Amino acid sequence: MPIQNSPYHAFATLLNTSGHPVSPAELHGLLLGRSCAGAGFEADSWLVDAAELLGSPAEDNVRNALIGLQEMVKGELTSDDMTVVLLLPSDDAPLTERAEALGQWCQGFLAGFGLTYRDNALSAEATEVLQDLAAIAQVQDALEESDDGENDYMEVMEYLRVAPLLLFTETRKPAEPAAKPSLH
Repeated sequence: MPIQNSPYHAFATLLNTSGHPVSPAELHGLLLGRSCAGAGFEADSWLVDAAELLGSPAEDNVRNALIGLQEMVKGELTSDDMTVVLLLPSDDAPLTERAEALGQWCQGFLAGFGLTYRDNALSAEATEVLQDLAAIAQVQDALEESDDGENDYMEVMEYLRVAPLLLFTETRKPAEPAAKPSLH
């Protein structure tokens, strides 16, 4: 039985009781995707994107949770720790539920990244990461309740903890310094 006070469960309950049948994983993926694509950390634009996924503007309690989630993501992406915590069901939830949430997280990430990124000049490694996320989003039904399924899930989850950092780092490359005007 899932831990009833896990952050994922608490956020899912908040969203459901507020009339937003959206997965916290998908929302978190959307936020991380747009953040990694260069959207910045301004709350109003995040709330607009979240409202589109939610289907309506968020009420105060959901709005506050979304802003808190954004602050957490900002801290993770900009700190020296280089650690991203995925908003997914706890390890004691059934593997099928966790795998489905993992797929939703990937879908949200790809949507957020795609809505925001405009440069189109990604490295081969970054392009491969996005392709991997698209593949992971489709594989959610392939994991079975077994030791191998658990191991596969953990490997994918570990990969997803570093993938956003790679993309965030790449999209934040400093601009080429402007050529100094010559003095003739």
